[in-house]
Amino acid sequence: MTLPVTRRTAGGALLSLAALPAWPQSSAPAPQKVLRYAFPVAETGFDPAKLSDLYSRTVTRHIFESLYCYDHLARPTRIRPLTALAMPDTADEYRTWTFRIRPGIFFADDPAFKGQRRELVAADYVFALKRFADPATKSPAWGSVEEMGFVGLMEQRTQALKNRTPFDYDREIPGLRAIDRHTLQFRLENPRPRMHEDMADASIYGAVAREVAQAYGEQLAAHPVGTGPFRLKSWRRSSRLVFERNPGYRERFYEDEAAPGEDDAEGRALLARFKGRRLPLIDEVEISIVEEPQPRWLSFLNEQADFCERVPEEFIVGAMPGGKVAPNLAKRGIRGMSIVGPEGTLTVYNMEHPVIGGYDRCQLTARTTRTARSFGRDHTSVASRSARRRMWLLFDFRPAHLTPELHSGRDADAHRPGA
Repeated sequence: MTLPVTRRTAGGALLSLAALPAWPQSSAPAPQKVLRYAFPVAETGFDPAKLSDLYSRTVTRHIFESLYCYDHLARPTRIRPLTALAMPDTADEYRTWTFRIRPGIFFADDPAFKGQRRELVAADYVFALKRFADPATKSPAWGSVEEMGFVGLMEQRTQALKNRTPFDYDREIPGLRAIDRHTLQFRLENPRPRMHEDMADASIYGAVAREVAQAYGEQLAAHPVGTGPFRLKSWRRSSRLVFERNPGYRERFYEDEAAPGEDDAEGRALLARFKGRRLPLIDEVEISIVEEPQPRWLSFLNEQADFCERVPEEFIVGAMPGGKVAPNLAKRGIRGMSIVGPEGTLTVYNMEHPVIGGYDRCQLTARTTRTARSFGRDHTSVASRSARRRMWLLFDFRPAHLTPELHSGRDADAHRPGA
C-alpha cells in the first residue's frame, strides 16, 4: 500500500520516523505486518464519485484502481500502466484516446457478485465516469470531469436535469465507449494531451462495478469494492478505519512497478532490497482519527502509531533539530526523511460586502495586497472574478516549503514504497 510516507509523496516535507526491530527467527508463521497511523481529519466515505477530501482519497486509491499509476521511484516522474495493458493510443490531436485493459483482473469478492468472480471490463470505467455526471450522485468532482470534455456527456446530464428523469447509464455516447470487453475509448471536445495523467488518479477515477453500486445504493460509501490491493475490513465513522489485504489480488511484484534512474542510489537500493517481493508488502492498515496535535504526537512516541501524517508544528524543533532526527529518537531506531512540496490556498471575497467588496481597480489592488501581506512571504497570485461578479477569487501559489511529518514502524518492510 503506497501511503503518504513513500518517496512519491507531495504537498509537504515528511519527517519519517521508524523504529525497526528485527522479527525473531522462528519456524512459526511470520506475524502479520500491520501499519498503524492517524489522520488529523476525519474521512467522509469511500464512494469515489462523492469525494473531495484528501484523507478519504488517500484510502480509496488503495481500494480502487485507475488505468495508470505513477512509478514511485522514478525521477523525473513517470506514468506506467496499472490496469491498462499499455500506454494509450491517441488520434485527432489528442481528442481520441484508446485504452486496452489487461484481461484477468478481478474485483474483490463481494455479495453483490452472487458468488461469482467478477472480471474488470471497459464498461466499468464508462460507468464510473458517468456517475460523476449523474445529478443524483451530486458529485463534487463533476466540474473536473466536465472540463475533460467527453463528447455527449454534458448533454446527457442536461437532459436528465431538464426532464427530471433518472440518468440513463445504458445510453451510449460518443465520448465514453466500451469498444469491446477490454477496450475503452474516449472522444473529447478539445485536445487534451495529458489525459492519461487524469487517468492515473485511482482515488476518484478507479473502476466501479455497476452491480455493487446498484446493490448498495446510498450506502455505497460504506461498501467500497474495487480491484485494488486492499479492502475495507471495518469502519467506525470519524474514529477508526481498518483495511486488510485483498486475498484475491493479482500477482504484482515490486520490481515490476519501479524503475529508478541509474544515478539514484537510494532508489536502486530499495529496488534491490525488495526485488521479488509480492505487492502489497503489508497485511493490514489501521487508521485512527486523532484531530488534536498533542495526542497524535504522543500516540507516535508511545508506539501506538507507526506513522503520524504530519509532525505538529509545535514539535518539529524537538523532533528534528537542525534538520536531523533528535538523538533520543534516533536511539530508538527512528529515521527521518523530509520531502519538499508546494502549497496553494484559495481566498474568496464577497464582492457585495460594504467594506471588502467593490470592483474598481483600487479596491481590487488593496485586496490582493492584504492577502500577500497576510502570508508574509513572496508568492505569485492569480486573481479571477466569478461569472456572476459576486465573488473575487485569489489563488496563492507559495514556493516550496517544509512541513515535517512523522512515521514510525516496527518493521521496515511495512514502510517502504509499494508496501
